[in-house]
Amino acid sequence: MLGIAVITYLVATVIIGLYAASMVKGAKDFMVAGRSLPLYMNFACVFATWFGAETVLSVSATFAKDGLSGISADPFGASCCLVLVAVFFARAFYRMDLLTIGDFYHKRYGKFVEVVTSVVITISYIAWTSAQLTALGLVLHVLADGTIGEGFLSLNNSIVIGASIVFIYTVFGGMWSVALTDMIQTVVIIVGLTVIAIFLGNQAGGVGHVISEASAAGKLQLFPTGGATEWFAFLAAFITVAFGSIPQQDVFQRVTSAKDERTAVTGTLLGGLFYFVFAFVPMFIAYSAIVIDPSFTGLFAAEDARSIQRILPDLILQRTPFWIQVLFFGALLSAILSTASGTLLAPASLFTENVLRPFFPNINEKNMLVVLRSVLLIFAIAATINAVTSNKTMYEMVQNAYTVTLVGAFVPLVLGIYWRQASTQGAVFSIVFGSSIWAVNYFGWSYIEYFGWGEAASFYFGWGEEAIVPAQLYGLLASFIGMIVGSLIPQFINPRIQHHSTDASGSDSRSSSRIVGH
Repeated sequence: MLGIAVITYLVATVIIGLYAASMVKGAKDFMVAGRSLPLYMNFACVFATWFGAETVLSVSATFAKDGLSGISADPFGASCCLVLVAVFFARAFYRMDLLTIGDFYHKRYGKFVEVVTSVVITISYIAWTSAQLTALGLVLHVLADGTIGEGFLSLNNSIVIGASIVFIYTVFGGMWSVALTDMIQTVVIIVGLTVIAIFLGNQAGGVGHVISEASAAGKLQLFPTGGATEWFAFLAAFITVAFGSIPQQDVFQRVTSAKDERTAVTGTLLGGLFYFVFAFVPMFIAYSAIVIDPSFTGLFAAEDARSIQRILPDLILQRTPFWIQVLFFGALLSAILSTASGTLLAPASLFTENVLRPFFPNINEKNMLVVLRSVLLIFAIAATINAVTSNKTMYEMVQNAYTVTLVGAFVPLVLGIYWRQASTQGAVFSIVFGSSIWAVNYFGWSYIEYFGWGEAASFYFGWGEEAIVPAQLYGLLASFIGMIVGSLIPQFINPRIQHHSTDASGSDSRSSSRIVGH
């Protein structure tokens, strides 16, 4: 019966997504819903996209294991990002009247920086999308375990099937599919998880008892109690998501799909604040599970780190009545589908518009949609392969995704808006310095040890497996220094590389809007 309910929900989602295809008349409809979403839809898109599988399954389980100090990235960093976007970036994004965040880099720094940052941002989405596909596969696998069997619905096969479902309803309706399904999914998430929290909280002895148990176990300790290594790890996780997720296409799309500037700011701010508050609901549910059955803590010691993500699904299936199971898996599937569709659409839009479009200067809207949908398919395949081959938790996958944009795209975006002297050369230096220092620190340790420099690198820079300062903080600092130095020294790179597409009148079709600070 539960399987039938889940299948029915998935079919209904696909039908709504296909209906949304009737609203898509061109690339602008597909990417930003024609810039026409009212506040309630804009709010739902912001909240539902960020309230994903990692929030319900992975963040909640990480809290149950490590407490508040282990989740500085999400929800603290994630909600901070949305508030920062609403206050400092939403107006600038909306006034530029652009389709993608890559268009900002094009207008501010030229074609080369546009392409490089667009590729960097696109790559970053693979890990985030993979996290959602892994979660969807996990749900299908858990539901089928012992019923259909390993022969058909193994975890990997379940991931492939889940990816196919998300792709089908996203590829036809684009942002309209995301917007319409997000509204329904937001309601299901809020109602479902609230009812479940009340039900399990009562089983665990009441809200006060669960909170007191968590406090006694040290789970409500927010800041690290260790030394410098723990503090740097805490700050790095927070900064990675709070700053690294700002230069992301999904954030940009939700801002620019609003019907007006005020809606863009208000929807993003409300979405961020509500996300922060409601993210504690699945944490409460997860710790209620520990109070109800302490044996679930055995999952913390499992060899496969992903095992801790089964705390909530296993508890729901083993200890709750059918109607609670329907509510939980409906809310979980809503969280997964809403985020997965957004993380598929965003990189496909960005890569098509800012990397591929110059190769098709005279392409019409109909053919542009074909290209968009083809890129979306390719990206879906790449994310599915990564989901099948990775053994990281969803929480780790999401943090890895934002590390790339933190060191390669954040500084050029911020200083490009708020510092007049930021130049094309400065942006190039920023990207090269930030990405190189991060890559050497993150990937190069084995080579440093091979050449016998490991002891010196560890002593002078804190590099290595037991590094005091995480690699992304070195990368962020190098990115900032690169921008300052590159912008202030004599300019050898042309600040305005003229490879812009032009409209029929011969004027730059992506340079008519005024950038804040210019």
